[in-house]
Amino acid sequence: MYLEHFGLREFPFSITPDTSFFFKSSGAQKALNTLLMALHMGEGFIKITGEVGTGKTLLCRKLINSLGKDYKVAYIFNPYREPLSLCLEVCKELGVRVPESQMENQYQVLQALAVRMLELNRSGKRVVICLDEAQAMPVATLETLRLLTNLESQKQRLAQIVIFGQPELDEKLNHPSIRQLKQRITYSYQLPTLAGNQFDAYIRHRLLAAGHVDGQLFTSAALRILRSHSKRVPRRINILAHKALLCAYGDSCPRVERRHVVAAVNDTEGSPGVASKQRWKALAVGLTLSLLMILVVGGIVIYNGLLAP
Repeated sequence: MYLEHFGLREFPFSITPDTSFFFKSSGAQKALNTLLMALHMGEGFIKITGEVGTGKTLLCRKLINSLGKDYKVAYIFNPYREPLSLCLEVCKELGVRVPESQMENQYQVLQALAVRMLELNRSGKRVVICLDEAQAMPVATLETLRLLTNLESQKQRLAQIVIFGQPELDEKLNHPSIRQLKQRITYSYQLPTLAGNQFDAYIRHRLLAAGHVDGQLFTSAALRILRSHSKRVPRRINILAHKALLCAYGDSCPRVERRHVVAAVNDTEGSPGVASKQRWKALAVGLTLSLLMILVVGGIVIYNGLLAP
């Protein structure tokens, strides 16, 4: 589409969580540092929450790529599973072969996991289980995570667990039946949206990572509209910026201008249209002028009445 037109190697604002586009914002970098420190210290349970589109999955994949050869990672991207199903998926990720005759027995599956984790521990590897979209997990399955953290050697836990989820995860963890699990969360961090002074840097970073020569592809007016309507949420920024680039390409413009972002906003589901805001502003101005006219005319009438004999 527009890659050659703008001198890009790949799409800069894809919503696919590609770690080569990871932006070291203050929030994301602090979250990554917290995770790496907690895992290095051998903490058993860590929780990361954030609103939709703030970059939790990208952070999760960046964490996995940042862990060295001393770690064995099980990545569960769809944790909406029953307890036994989750245990079997962890077995698959860690290379545990469970006999078919034992697959229906959760106790035996956990025993097989314990044996494998102990083998990895003795070979100098730490087991990390990362679960994305954890807010979708049934309460009973969350309780199974506590059972996994019970597995330990004489000196340390055999598995460290990191869960990523939307704020609804915190509500689920308040369920009385899993209060023991909540007590085991040693580190917790909430991923914020981009800080106001990092928005322009985020746009430039994505463009440079995609191969643009200097990352200056949006006019200042276009950036202002994009900043306002994306609410500085990375996924919304990516969606609107991609559409704006398409609009600029359709206009054969060398840069993205304000009107292109306006068109992108008006075309995006759930975004209050820029044009509609302008109409409300025009209506407000019109009403104000009408009120002033009424007051002026009324004042003249009253003044003339006082002068009348």
